[in-house]
Order: sequence, then structure tokens, then C-alpha cells
Amino acid sequence: MEDPDENHAVAVASFAFELGVLKRIRRAGWWHAGVRDPESVAEHSLRVAQLAALIAAIEGAEPARAALLAIWHDSQETRTGDLPHTARPYLEQCSPEVITADQTATLPDTARKTVQDAVAEYEAQQTSEARCAKDADKLECLLQAIEYQHAGYTRVQGWIDSTRTSLRTDTARRIATAALHTSPLAWRGR
Repeated sequence: MEDPDENHAVAVASFAFELGVLKRIRRAGWWHAGVRDPESVAEHSLRVAQLAALIAAIEGAEPARAALLAIWHDSQETRTGDLPHTARPYLEQCSPEVITADQTATLPDTARKTVQDAVAEYEAQQTSEARCAKDADKLECLLQAIEYQHAGYTRVQGWIDSTRTSLRTDTARRIATAALHTSPLAWRGR
């Protein structure tokens, strides 16, 4: 007789191994700028979640919810890889919700619903928390571009400009402006 708790544990463990792939997938767009060893999707997602919580707190939204949405925003890339925007016109789009449904199909109901609801909310962009998480994703890209620029990569200005203009919250726009005038090592002077 099968033990449903054991099957659920196996499903979660299997999904956790799949999520570990995000630690090895590199953010591919940076290769276009000449960055030889860009950050991983997991490294990107951590700072996105941290920024989402901060932006949400300042914007009066729920920080924990914004961080949760941010944690799952790129989880589908275990199946697709990180595709630069230049690749997207050549590929058939499969929605993040469809990929997430496939990824989480064997999870216990409450776990599956948690992940699927987070991805759906992020993609719909109808809540303050989703908008904070999306801005955090864009802001993290801007910060990473500034860091690469300070490390000597000169072809990242396009990322800075495009992400800056896509920010929707006042808080994210203010942080972006401050980041453009702050050294990535300013925090060390404290």
C-alpha cells in the first residue's frame, strides 16, 4: 500500500532537485554584453525577492507576499533555460503558468496551489505585491548592470536604460535613480 505522505515527500524532494538547476543556469542576456560568467538565475532571484520585500514595505504592500511572488518568478527556467529577449520572437511562447502547472503536478495540493497561485498573481500584475515584485526584477537587473559596469563591462548601458524606464512604482524609480549615483561599494564605508 502506498503512503501518500511518502509520495508527497518524494515529489517535493524531486522538485527541490529541479529547483537546484537554477543555481547552475546563467542569466544568458549578459553574454551579449561580454560578461563571461554572469550570475545564476538563483542568485538573481534571491536579490529580486529581497528587493521585492523592501519595495513592498515602502509602498505599503505586503512584503512577505511580494517576496514570495519574486521567489517563483523565474522558476520555470529549469525547463526553458534563461532566454535572452532576442530569442523570444523565434520561439513559441508557453506561459509561465503552464510550465508551473507541469512542474508542480505531483506536489501535495497545498504546495501546488501555493506555487501556482504565486506565479499566476505575478504574471497577472493586478496586485500591489505583484507590481512590487516585477519592479524588483527590473531593479535587480539595473543594479547588476551597474555592478558589471563598475567591473569594466562597457556594453550594459542598454540594460540600465531599458529597465529604468520600465519601473512602475515610485519607490523602485527612486532606488534606481539613487543607484545610478551611488558606488556599488558605498556600503563598505559605514
